[in-house]
Amino acid sequence: MMNWLSLKSRRAPVVSVIRLNGMIAAGTRGGLSDEGLAPIIEKAFRKGKPSMVALQINSPGGSPVQSSLIAARIRRLSEEKNVPVVAFVEDVAASGGYWLACAADEIYADESSILGSIGVISSGFGAHVFLARQGIERRVYTAGESKSMLDPFRPEEEADVARLKGHLEDIHGAFITYVKSRRGERLAPEPKLFTGEVFLGERAQAMGLSDGIGHMVPLMKERFGDKVRFRTYGRKRGLLSRLGASVLNDSLIAIEERAAFARFGL
Repeated sequence: MMNWLSLKSRRAPVVSVIRLNGMIAAGTRGGLSDEGLAPIIEKAFRKGKPSMVALQINSPGGSPVQSSLIAARIRRLSEEKNVPVVAFVEDVAASGGYWLACAADEIYADESSILGSIGVISSGFGAHVFLARQGIERRVYTAGESKSMLDPFRPEEEADVARLKGHLEDIHGAFITYVKSRRGERLAPEPKLFTGEVFLGERAQAMGLSDGIGHMVPLMKERFGDKVRFRTYGRKRGLLSRLGASVLNDSLIAIEERAAFARFGL
């Protein structure tokens, strides 16, 4: 008769791997969002009783709300299932990408990985001069004095800019609080740490943004032995996307994502 307890003890440890690659944004097929990642993250923690969940991160950031929601889901499942989480940064974990990395108990990176950018940015454009030169008059009617804040087709108003900066400061404060809550005393007392600056490899480690230089497979084998098994979970492209039915939309997303990565020389 087979001894199932003995068989269970001989089973190789399993590491669930979640790939978090790309910009963080809601409502786009190509972006990382809590809604899109929810079934993937849930399955990674629940299927096969993993010994650890590894996050493979390559993201220049994006929506602070989606970053917070995704990170919160990872933390909740980690605590519910008592499964530790370790993050491995590839090219970049910046801004919202670093927010995701902080959902892990430990963070490792390559010597050339880019980490940090703990700041908040908002960008737009102003076209009111162009419209005036073309003889076009912009007409806007609102109920509520702040309803048309920062309309790109009207001259910029100082009160609107001040209001926006206040919102950005609030988001930045929430970002800093989260990083401090996750990294704690590992963070170096460095004035530039929360200014939006980025740091590479060993410098990021010295700043406390990561726990060391390391890659997933050798580090997991070092911890769990050569027989450790990896189960990778990631987003799947839909049928229409695979058939090229959304070429224009995919191209626009790719351009926006390429611009985001280019900010870090990637």
